[in-house]
Amino acid sequence: MIMGELAGMTLVGRAECLWRYTVQATGARLDIAPPTFEVDGRAVTATVVAWDDATPSRTLGNGIAECRFAGTVADDQGLSLELVLRFSESPILRFRYALRSKTARRLTKTSGRDNLTYLRASFAGLPQVTEVRVAEFNEMVHSYCLSEREIAPRHFDDGMIVMGPILVGSDGAHSRLLAYEHGSQVPDAFLHYELRPDRNVALRAVKGNYWDGQVIDVEHPYETLWLQAAVVAGDTDALAAAYRDFVLRHQTLNAASRRPYIFYNTWNFQERNKWWNGKAYLDSMTQERMLAEIDVAHRIGVDVFVLDTGWYEKTGDWRVSRARFPDGLKAARERLDGYGMKLGLWFNPTVAAVSSQMRRDHEDCVMSWRGKPHDPHEVWETEASQGLCLVSRYWEAFADELIRLTRQVGVTYFKWDAVGQYGCDDPHHGHGTPENSIQERADCYAFQQGAAMARVVDRLCAACPEAIVDFDVTEGGRTVGLGFLSAGKYFLINNGPYSSNYDMPVPRDGNVNLFFYPGPARAWVCRAPLTYDKWLPSVLFLTHYLPDDRYPKHGWSGSSDVQDDTNQWISLASLVLGQNGLWGDLLNISDAGIARFGETLRRYKKIRDDIAAAALTRTGAVGGSPEIYEKINPATGRGVVSAFASATGRYTYVTAAPVAHGLWHNDGVTVTVDAQGRTVLDMTFDGAGAKLVFFGVSS
Repeated sequence: MIMGELAGMTLVGRAECLWRYTVQATGARLDIAPPTFEVDGRAVTATVVAWDDATPSRTLGNGIAECRFAGTVADDQGLSLELVLRFSESPILRFRYALRSKTARRLTKTSGRDNLTYLRASFAGLPQVTEVRVAEFNEMVHSYCLSEREIAPRHFDDGMIVMGPILVGSDGAHSRLLAYEHGSQVPDAFLHYELRPDRNVALRAVKGNYWDGQVIDVEHPYETLWLQAAVVAGDTDALAAAYRDFVLRHQTLNAASRRPYIFYNTWNFQERNKWWNGKAYLDSMTQERMLAEIDVAHRIGVDVFVLDTGWYEKTGDWRVSRARFPDGLKAARERLDGYGMKLGLWFNPTVAAVSSQMRRDHEDCVMSWRGKPHDPHEVWETEASQGLCLVSRYWEAFADELIRLTRQVGVTYFKWDAVGQYGCDDPHHGHGTPENSIQERADCYAFQQGAAMARVVDRLCAACPEAIVDFDVTEGGRTVGLGFLSAGKYFLINNGPYSSNYDMPVPRDGNVNLFFYPGPARAWVCRAPLTYDKWLPSVLFLTHYLPDDRYPKHGWSGSSDVQDDTNQWISLASLVLGQNGLWGDLLNISDAGIARFGETLRRYKKIRDDIAAAALTRTGAVGGSPEIYEKINPATGRGVVSAFASATGRYTYVTAAPVAHGLWHNDGVTVTVDAQGRTVLDMTFDGAGAKLVFFGVSS
């Protein structure tokens, strides 16, 4: 791509093709048909025959440029369409449309349903078509996961509907991609692709994309969500590699969200303290304990230290609790700064305490459901709070509060939790009017919520470029898809399944968690979603492993401690694959365990950018013997092989990629080079455990 000239993109302006994307070297192309809107009861295909002069492209940062084109809609001279294109050195284009009217007009739904087609394109001549789902909630691991599903000719013949959000077609020599940036959790569709017998595909709105009677004019256009298109020389794997690189390096302007930091979060010990020691969740949230944990976190190699819930006095105003931190986190910040570590804090962005100034200033933004304001509810042993609507004007105040905290308290990492996709049907918040039904307003809120969250993050990061926001999606019913990745990233797994997921009764102590104990089982659950890494880098799905090297063997009452390194090696070999999270009882780790973690992560940090850049190759099933992961950057030969086994045995693995000089591994591994120059790993397991091999780094 050339800045200022969008190579390969041509404006056409016909009903069957608004613009065309061509691979110049081969001539392979993808024709994008214009969007169709229903305006004042009539379907209007937004064909633009005569485009105005393009707005000069501008550089946005992070290797991204933007160009805008606009013109009058041929079918309705009172309407104009703007095409916004963002491009980089990647072959994947991001684009969206804005529909304007010279006079006030209305988007309508004469059929009672959304009537909006974002695009149409042809997959003719592409025998291999695949739907890539990125938000299928798998109850077995209690996590969103990625899955690929073949679309056969019969599916086109019968007019099948698929959600995506990624749709790929390939003939082996070239591959095409369409995608949309929104939540796409199956089966709750807000958009879907309609397949047709002629192998055309239409991306259509399903619900909530606008409200019946929504006004558009010059100052208030209807802006679509961001869409994506690509044509790549090569097969589907080549396209996946290009797409993964795009998401890592060029989808967002907020580059800090892509850095492979090591995160520590206080929540697991808060939870253990309640269930094992009979304490309150917030009892351990004290200045003394946090300073001691920061010391250990530094020794084991943590980059970002996250105080989970309880650091604040009340939600909404988000002032540091002076009861727990008498100096307002000053000592903690000084300790972190001295170690070169970053501060992270927990937030629920959709609540404010009843007595908070934020709640008083935003009375009109209180969320309602089925026509009634949300009842106040206690938030993690702090004052009762009410929901505030992020789609309303409140979003700006919340974003400004995060900016204040960055500047005054020094926080640069923000963990957002407890944000369900549905929750507001108020007629005055900008997602419907009193003339719309309660259900339509609720759907429009749910549709806009992800974009509203991204607006908050973008405003924060524009003021504080080092800021990172993680959206906790450890439960179902949260908006998961490509949309939020344009601004931040995801916090993927908390503790995995509950007893109810496995049809088990709630234990007598009330603790429904199954997998917040150290050992192989938790790591199986946490590694299961690593399938994301083919299309979406694992560094965007923070998942926490346990650093314990001594812990109760059976239950947590009156049992002897386990003291060995097995759990630590399993956690280390897992987290370096990109999920990069830790939590647990830091103050109970032995000195030997702290040193083990610290030395291993010190080596990891030398090659972690290569590991983040490398797509993952997995051999074997999760929990099997062996289960092996390779992430080696083909451009440098630097990276990692992590191997796991559940049974005693000797296992051999040959790397798929050539490796760089410099080698480090834990015990039980022998590395040789065969006659063809390939690297061979011979690994001996004495029971369940993990082997870890770094390439491109030495002792």
